[in-house]
Amino acid sequence: MSFWVFLWVLAAALLHALWNALVKTGGSKITAMLLVSGGDGLIGLAVALSRPLPSAEIWPWIVASGLIRTAYLLFLTYAYEQGDLSRVYPIARGAAPLIVLIVGAFALSDVVTVTETLGIVVLGAGILLMAQGVLTNGESRRLVPFALGSAVATAAYSLVDGTGARLMGDPVAFVGWALFVTSLIFAPVAIGTRGVGVLRAGGRTWLFGLLGAAASYLAYSIAVWAMTQAPIALVTALRETSILFAVLIGWLMFGERLGWGKALAALLIVGGVVLTRM
Repeated sequence: MSFWVFLWVLAAALLHALWNALVKTGGSKITAMLLVSGGDGLIGLAVALSRPLPSAEIWPWIVASGLIRTAYLLFLTYAYEQGDLSRVYPIARGAAPLIVLIVGAFALSDVVTVTETLGIVVLGAGILLMAQGVLTNGESRRLVPFALGSAVATAAYSLVDGTGARLMGDPVAFVGWALFVTSLIFAPVAIGTRGVGVLRAGGRTWLFGLLGAAASYLAYSIAVWAMTQAPIALVTALRETSILFAVLIGWLMFGERLGWGKALAALLIVGGVVLTRM
């Protein structure tokens, strides 16, 4: 991996942490997430329409991705309503690759290497330590199941997207359609669960939501580009530095508590994820 690609991947990791931070600080979390989803959907549609249309057998995969991504957005929103960015993000981001690896090993008969096994142990220890900090610091315990729910949804849509994109033969178009369908599903779900008040957003929420959408799509685009310039395993491992960025943003910008336990848990999660990707 060249030095410039390395820097771009770090930038993508920072952008991913930033869009989550913008949702966290954007007033109404559900409204901010609605704006992020809508912005991503419009960008995704514009990209998708520039490519050949999916065949009929691909649409069930696109709709499935949209449904699962909607669950991901809801779980993540609820988690941020309950807890700190520096607590929620590492659990949600770190548990997803752990779930994918375990499902692959048991359900798909994937071979798990010694390094990946070590990564599972380290990653699991980090997640347990991060979750245990909720109990000892008097934070809302509800954030843990919501953060884990978003991780399960991330793992699920990753598997669906990977399969659907392979079948379609055009991953960029597949993700574009998936994001657009997600925005179509998430909007009525958000209104149905929270009422029409979610459509009333102040200027700050609009700003943060739309900036979050731009940061989200740009982070993904940089990552996809980087995977054409460097080994995919290196790119995906380096992207997990977003966990450290999220912890630092929570501490420096939001004044969230950063004890040794949280810092150690974040390092273990990053280290574990990197090991599972090597």
